[in-house]
Amino acid sequence: MGRALCTLIERYPVTQLPKLGGLTATLVVTITEDSLMGRVEQAGLLDTGDRISPGQARRLLCEAGVIPVVLGGDSMPIDVGRERRFHPTYQRIAITVRDQGCRAEGCDRKLGLHTHHETRWADGGTTTVDQGISLCPWHHSRIHDTAYETQMQPTGKVAFHRRT
Repeated sequence: MGRALCTLIERYPVTQLPKLGGLTATLVVTITEDSLMGRVEQAGLLDTGDRISPGQARRLLCEAGVIPVVLGGDSMPIDVGRERRFHPTYQRIAITVRDQGCRAEGCDRKLGLHTHHETRWADGGTTTVDQGISLCPWHHSRIHDTAYETQMQPTGKVAFHRRT
């Protein structure tokens, strides 16, 4: 059910989000820095009290209107993330035209692509055409899965290897 919710959030039209007081719905995810950076596998805590995995939190950080709150060792906020991490439409078009489909090795998907930061947003990645890559939803989910190591190839493709 959690994966279904994440898929719904990723695919729900932004123009149809409910507004309350002129603001669209915003999801606040609280997660420790160690967990966010993949040093430990703990769940993130949503503002609703529900828990999600670090992989789900990282994936939501790329595609949904999420504001991450990173906690230090004493559970005090050490960083409140930037909500404006999305590539604007003109950048997404440029990235899509440049990439001609999903950049994962062996993938031929050309439609319904996500734009991902080559240097992760959580690691200070910038929202530029140079730092954006096109990934299909399946490979976008995998790039945030800590069970896989990803490596940029000289060809510009992304290779996935299962961690052992």
